Amino acid sequence: MESKLVSSSNLRSVGYDLKSGTLEIKFHESGIYQYFNVPESIYNKLMEAHSKGAFFDEHIKPKFSYRKILN
Repeated sequence: MESKLVSSSNLRSVGYDLKSGTLEIKFHESGIYQYFNVPESIYNKLMEAHSKGAFFDEHIKPKFSYRKILN
């Protein structure tokens, strides 16, 4: 999955697989997580958000199942 570096104090990079709806986020401090069944519209809104960390905390973290894949 190709990731894009983002400007955020919490998120380092974001990747998205359209076919599976998997969102992969690399955090500065806590590793890499994959979030499942994330609609493309949510990924697009995350990438357009002024504060990616705040968008993540409100619209992704509490709503999608996930797994940690790397520290």
